[in-house]
Amino acid sequence: MNQVAVILTDARRRILWVNRDFEAITGYEIGEVVGMNPGQILQGPKTEPDVIERIRQGLAREEPFKETITNYRKNGEAYQCKLVIHPIHNKNKELVNYLAFEVDGDAVPNENRISLLNLKDRYRTSSLRGLDELQLFERIKEIMINEQLYLDADLTLRKLSARLDTNTKYLSQVINHHGSANFLTFINSYRIDAIIERIKAGDFRGHTFYGIAQRCGFKNKSTFYKVFRDVTGQTPKAFTDRLMSLNKIEG
Repeated sequence: MNQVAVILTDARRRILWVNRDFEAITGYEIGEVVGMNPGQILQGPKTEPDVIERIRQGLAREEPFKETITNYRKNGEAYQCKLVIHPIHNKNKELVNYLAFEVDGDAVPNENRISLLNLKDRYRTSSLRGLDELQLFERIKEIMINEQLYLDADLTLRKLSARLDTNTKYLSQVINHHGSANFLTFINSYRIDAIIERIKAGDFRGHTFYGIAQRCGFKNKSTFYKVFRDVTGQTPKAFTDRLMSLNKIEG
């Protein structure tokens, strides 16, 4: 799944919180960046001065804007960062926060497929409801990774909502908005990732592809093959053959 870094700052642009995708993309842990200005830690020698100025002007206008800039990871590696920044105002229309969504442009060829990187009105209102959605979405991803709920072939929206102590309508809305997918597509993306990891580990030598898929949460053979092709653009066999060729794996 595409990693989308989230940065929440106060009105003075000091970091209050970042998500785990931010840590994965940049190499910085949350404890290292809280209280700092994002530009102080992410910009470097090749960061474009004209883009920095446009970002400064965009922040001053207190309106949502989109930019592409050269940022730097903690290890010094430069990468193309594609970002959207939203100002957040309270009920008195006073600026209280900035909320930024960022992706590694070198790893994401088409950011238009990521809904969070499209300018929308959701964060323009005085309500902080959008921040509550983000918090829930981070919880969803955390338990997917830590508890591997996607391995349950009978996982439903109702089951997941009960696990998260929320309602199905709100959970579906959050997954659709922040995950750019419906519930089943979102869950299946984790299953496909797990299948790919098993293929890379060589499990295909001792099991059929569908056998691997069943261990990763699929219970319908035709659905598995269709989803795998939709996600990778290849059949499991073609994907594996190409992987073996690239890595010179002996069959």
